[in-house]
Amino acid sequence: MNTINEFRHRQSAHCESGVMSSMLTHHGLPVSEPMAFGLANALTFAYLPIVKIGGMPLIAYRMPPRWIISKASRRIGARFVFRKFRDADKGMAALDELLDRGRIVGVQASVYWLPFFPEEMRFHFNAHNLLVYGRDGDDYLISDPVFEEPVRCPSADLRKARFTRGAMAAKGMLYYPEHIPETIDYERVLPQAIKANERIMNRSPLPIIGIRGIRYLANNLIKSTRTHDGRRRLPLYLAHIVRMQEEIGTGGAGFRFVYASFLQEAADTLGDDRLAEAAQSLTTAGDGWREFAVHATRVSRRRSEMDVAGLADVLRDCADREAEVWKLLRDYGSRSARTATAS
Repeated sequence: MNTINEFRHRQSAHCESGVMSSMLTHHGLPVSEPMAFGLANALTFAYLPIVKIGGMPLIAYRMPPRWIISKASRRIGARFVFRKFRDADKGMAALDELLDRGRIVGVQASVYWLPFFPEEMRFHFNAHNLLVYGRDGDDYLISDPVFEEPVRCPSADLRKARFTRGAMAAKGMLYYPEHIPETIDYERVLPQAIKANERIMNRSPLPIIGIRGIRYLANNLIKSTRTHDGRRRLPLYLAHIVRMQEEIGTGGAGFRFVYASFLQEAADTLGDDRLAEAAQSLTTAGDGWREFAVHATRVSRRRSEMDVAGLADVLRDCADREAEVWKLLRDYGSRSARTATAS
């Protein structure tokens, strides 16, 4: 058996932020999952009609795959090596070589081809992140952040999951840290991260991103009822929205809760009540997203009347609640910088 005995599996809410947290902590820099997510300014909302998932627009609640690891590492001064492969044999050999050198290795893979996922949870999503920390015979020892305990994966299955084709194909991508700092200057990086996330949510020039994007989706729901084909497809459209919100990664509400936890941790670290207030407000917004998912699911399954206007109002209320959060945090970074300079 080839395994890293000192590695400890940690269950997380989301795969990429969980991998980042586990990897930094394993290398001596304890970072919680919410902190990893927040330092990467990874919270967003995006309605992307030109990117199709099952023939319907991609709706995203966090920044794209690899953003969390790349952005958080740059912000704290860490360096990661990312590698992709055209040849599957070379990609698997590279993973084995790193494991033989005692490294834990981050891997991007397709959920559909990972046998430790229950069959009902498998779908064609190629941007799932996990950690490989050893081998035992033909099995790889895997720390998948969404599972309570470590799991095993046969070599042939991991190979298929790493090199399957399609949207966001991983191309065998693996990654590992080259340098991790001993400490993090939270007084400097937390205001930077919060300000960067506020720009994403509040000041995007595109009407399909951020707070404006949430309102765009609400208006799009109303618009879809104005044609016969739109009304016919509405249950399927609502089911798609809910799936994008609650089944892909952590989901729309879940990411709000993760970021709210980050704000609370930042408040405790910096001793700033404004951040604690923002954390509570964003938690309330997350509750609104969950309410939308419940009502939309009932409508899509024809268990409730087709009250599209009511669903749109719930989305607008979510947008209003999030707008209040980012209004509170709008100039946080610059105010904090001025305060630090003055002191």
